[in-house]
Amino acid sequence: MYVEMMLINERVIVKMEDRIKKRGNQLIVYVPKELDHHFAEQITPQVDKELDKGLIKQLVFDFSETGFMDSSGIGMIMGRKRILSYSKGTVAAIHVNDRVLKIMQLSGIYKHIEISQEPVWNYRVR
Repeated sequence: MYVEMMLINERVIVKMEDRIKKRGNQLIVYVPKELDHHFAEQITPQVDKELDKGLIKQLVFDFSETGFMDSSGIGMIMGRKRILSYSKGTVAAIHVNDRVLKIMQLSGIYKHIEISQEPVWNYRVR
């Protein structure tokens, strides 16, 4: 699967697989400019495939490129939180800008996941 990104009036094709990286027992999802229904629908099966292996203890969403998130994005994150809760895993959102943070606060998602406007690479899984 591919995600299309616009970069200086050029179309850049980014493989969906390039948006997911494993780092030890962490799975990092690099969220694009918009976390909407389209992206959530494409990324969910790949994230779930990794979570089903049972080796991931922390799922990290990197919002450094993201300026918008809709209810599909919130639902996708909360669904992965539910899956990880069975194995006592955690979900974190890093590099969250003020706009996305406001959406997370209004939706109540901040009560269920860790949110940082800074990177949390040194975070230790409990």
